Amino acid sequence: MRWLHSLWVRFPFLDRRSELARLRRVFDGRSPGLAVLYGRRRLGKSRLIQEALTGLKAVYFVGDEGDSAVQREAAAREISQLIEGFADVRYPDWSALLERYFREVPAGAVLAIDELPSLVRAAPELPSVLQKLLDARKRNTHVVLAGSSQRMMHGLVLDGAAPLFGRAQELLKVKPLPIGWLRQGLGVRTPRAAVEAWSMFGGVPRYWELAREFETLTLAFNALALDPLGVLHDEPRRLLFDELDDAARASSVLGLVAGGATRASEIAARVGVPVTTLARPLARLLDLGLVAREVPWGESARDGKRSLYRVADPFLRTWFRFVEPNRSRLERGDFDFVHRSVAARWPQHLGEAWEELVRATLSVLTIDGAKWASGDRWWGRGIDGAPVELDVVAPSASDSKRVLAGEVKLKLTDREVDRVLAELADKIARCPALANASAQPVLFVLEGTRKRRPDVVTGAQWWKAIQASVHS
Repeated sequence: MRWLHSLWVRFPFLDRRSELARLRRVFDGRSPGLAVLYGRRRLGKSRLIQEALTGLKAVYFVGDEGDSAVQREAAAREISQLIEGFADVRYPDWSALLERYFREVPAGAVLAIDELPSLVRAAPELPSVLQKLLDARKRNTHVVLAGSSQRMMHGLVLDGAAPLFGRAQELLKVKPLPIGWLRQGLGVRTPRAAVEAWSMFGGVPRYWELAREFETLTLAFNALALDPLGVLHDEPRRLLFDELDDAARASSVLGLVAGGATRASEIAARVGVPVTTLARPLARLLDLGLVAREVPWGESARDGKRSLYRVADPFLRTWFRFVEPNRSRLERGDFDFVHRSVAARWPQHLGEAWEELVRATLSVLTIDGAKWASGDRWWGRGIDGAPVELDVVAPSASDSKRVLAGEVKLKLTDREVDRVLAELADKIARCPALANASAQPVLFVLEGTRKRRPDVVTGAQWWKAIQASVHS
């Protein structure tokens, strides 16, 4: 694995241009505004709010798991920075505190309540109190609510029966950052390092911030995730407990899928339950973006018989492959064995990550002068009855009859290119899904070949296009 570029500065605020503009539009409005942010933990929601509040009259308060009375005292102290003497009073409930806030706060001020679900656990009445006071506002005071538990945020704001439903001017789901921001966030410079960093930490900015304090990606993953004392060693468990009633079942499903059980029937057999009982946990994992369901390119998404599941989140896939199966060894300090095991399996794992990145980022590439949609895999029986698998198939962005069919390789020498292209052409000819299409064969090679030709995309070309896409 490659060395990281040392960065000893405050972690930069990356991307989020659209989200920042939307929040600013609410805060700059002449009428009362409400914005809601939600998304999984560590994606930078708090940093986004703080950036949006820069230069404004604002109160920023983070909820925690403490008693409601203690949290009201903490909130009053924050508000006292905007309303003099506010913390000199003890408030019997949230209604009394918030009524005074909205009565005395200066026009244009913003109240930011972060980790709302934590507050609501101790004070279930809070959403109804907020709804009443937000509806009664007469001045342009603004509120932003945020939470990491998507399950609870849905119940508090997004569900049709929720007290705050329909009152937000902006509902922002904060998602992982695109891979192109890795260079600024983590200091990676080469295509190989980018794919490795992505496979370890995905697009979660807090993971990047933690990892960049280490000299190499290997050291970062070993210290943060493999080491039982590492900050991210139990991260998936915390994430699942935030989001799911049956976190144990979800954890089992993720572990099995990461280990190669890709069909619902196979997962159910391994868990020892009827396949019908997996419908709900799989649907929830799909909704959270932690798992993805695939069907062969060109086939209906409703085709359950041919559906395969994969762990969509890169960090979770890596964790469930290399941390979870080795927890006992790691607890007893058998690090050398685990490190050797990870090193032996790493090329295959990295190859899968590279494949997925090619499919996901295909639309930013220009190949042979043409643009393409994002890609999918194709697998099945060829016209001769033998198995065929294509790593990536994608339609042209401008010609419905033109299709890209690709093979993805971690490493390939110049000498091997023609042979692999010939093998790819044979697969295309045998693929029934491409029988009526004009298919263009393309190789995607992360390292090795330096040939400049229209049917080969090198890692350097890919990385250059990725960088350009995030800065355009």
